[in-house]
Amino acid sequence: MSSKKAQQTPAEVLKSLELSGQEDLDRQIKNWVSWDRNEATLDQVLDAVRDQDWQALRVRLCNRIPFGTGGLRGGMRAGFDSINDLVIIQTAQGLAAHLSDSYPSIQKRETQGVVVGYDGRYNSKRFAQLTSAVFLNNNYKVYLFNRMTPTPFIPFAITALKCLAGIVVTASHNPKEDNGFKVYAANGAQILPPSDTKIFEAIMANLEPKPSSWDLSILTGNPLVEDPYRQIYPLYYDTLRKLLPPVYLETNECSQLRFIYTPMHGVGYSFMREAFYQARLKPLIPVPEQKDPDPEFHTLVYPNPEEGREALLMAIKKAEAEHCTVILANDPDADRLAAAELDAKGRWKIFTGNELGALLAWWALESYRTRTSKPDVSNCVMLSSTVSSRIVGAIARAEGFTHVETLTGFKWMGNRALELQAAGRTVLFAFEEALGFMFGMSVADKDGIAAATQLATMACHLRSTRNLTLIEKLREIYDTYGYHAAISSHYICEDPDLIETIFERLRNFEDDQPGTYPKSILDGAFEVVHVRDLTKGLDTAYADRKSRLPMIPSEQMITFTFTNGFVVSLRSTSRDHKLRYCSEICGLPEEKEWLELNDKLHRMTQAVIDEFYQPNLHGLMRASQFDAQ
Repeated sequence: MSSKKAQQTPAEVLKSLELSGQEDLDRQIKNWVSWDRNEATLDQVLDAVRDQDWQALRVRLCNRIPFGTGGLRGGMRAGFDSINDLVIIQTAQGLAAHLSDSYPSIQKRETQGVVVGYDGRYNSKRFAQLTSAVFLNNNYKVYLFNRMTPTPFIPFAITALKCLAGIVVTASHNPKEDNGFKVYAANGAQILPPSDTKIFEAIMANLEPKPSSWDLSILTGNPLVEDPYRQIYPLYYDTLRKLLPPVYLETNECSQLRFIYTPMHGVGYSFMREAFYQARLKPLIPVPEQKDPDPEFHTLVYPNPEEGREALLMAIKKAEAEHCTVILANDPDADRLAAAELDAKGRWKIFTGNELGALLAWWALESYRTRTSKPDVSNCVMLSSTVSSRIVGAIARAEGFTHVETLTGFKWMGNRALELQAAGRTVLFAFEEALGFMFGMSVADKDGIAAATQLATMACHLRSTRNLTLIEKLREIYDTYGYHAAISSHYICEDPDLIETIFERLRNFEDDQPGTYPKSILDGAFEVVHVRDLTKGLDTAYADRKSRLPMIPSEQMITFTFTNGFVVSLRSTSRDHKLRYCSEICGLPEEKEWLELNDKLHRMTQAVIDEFYQPNLHGLMRASQFDAQ
């Protein structure tokens, strides 16, 4: 390459190349080349132009990665449809503009500002630094963690430091190719609609990067930037310890129970080690190959604890070598918890999210009664999402506290919990079946570190005081409050129109009459007692037929409740091309034939799938066999 050619700017290089002749695509190619200053992603686009790969360029440049309540998440590569330096800068610029509109006070922005954290993935630190540079250039105080931190530290820091917002760069348990940009509001909970739409509009109004947005030198020696780690670290553990009454700390100290732990190549180990030290538990025994952060996740196909046994194979091997009976696992950003226990027959039981939810809900109430001098159970609240087990509701009815159901996702549970707390209620616990648990209110989001510490303390307490295992305690909970078992899986459907047709048939079930839903399955063998259609805001359980949960017209979600305690939710979102189903049999305490209930669960679930989704008629492909819970 000649020196003259080597000195050419990207724009000059582009001028020498033939473009597609498609006006919209060529405009986006020019935008990318004039805006992107990352050599690697810039070269990806220029190489595609040289190769005249217009189809790939159209996919990457004429589509925009969506910004929702979960922020951004996607693959890392060049393109407006992906995660890269340019898209992160655009997103940060939009968020900064949105916050400046929401908080016009310059003093507020300069004193309270934002907190920024990141996980151990490729580019996470750089994306966090670019985000921080954008906010500093907009005269915001920036609390930038200078080391990788668990996601729960971000919402905790927002509350502790009274920040206006928080950002964490993470793709949680996604594959190694992915990254993300997650946003928390000033209350320490994830953002809710319509904030996501307003932020997206602000991003689209601030697409061109300011030259200063690329300049990371602003992070050095700037009075507006501060690492909050030394302040937040001890505060977090002080708060965690307050939920462990002295009697539990003593039991932990005396217990001989040891725990195997895997952070799945994520950030969790050093933070879990400190949590165990503070709780006076025996030191964790980590899975050595998975102990340290590794963006390759080299021992796992998917670094996702929801994968069950597959994700815990190395932890099981380590547990057997160490003669340990309990395994704890966090996902890579440490906001989820998975667990397994060796049963009496020497088999490993991988607990589902619903089973851990039952155990931790019982423990949250037990712990509250132990640590509170005058417990007022009637003022207490626990929350769960609509597709999670109804076991918390059963415990609430028996024990006299309130159970609140929300839409799926901790964004709903965290915000609802804060509302309830502001109204004077004591929020003890919240959970969703996707291994998310919120113990207390110090973090208004799921927290895998706090949940693991509580589960370990519970295991020690049960073993020391009653010689019970977690498996035995779960059976005891079912015996007291009623047997609950669930199934969740999905079918693949690439045709959005077909998804709509399937759900519209259920809404016009009797002779195409609008507002008529199926009344039974298996030729009347099992009858429907209530229908809740959140797409339409309908709930037949109430006299006015209006749903008490928010209406979600952009998604499909219908829940059928049957007379025998069987509940099934059918749902689909436009984004993921899946027809999901989540079913549960909710037995009464006096119903002791658990195998019979389980058989009924499987039989009724299959009937609902066959009669409501009609997979054979539509040629739908099941994702997997029953994921029995």
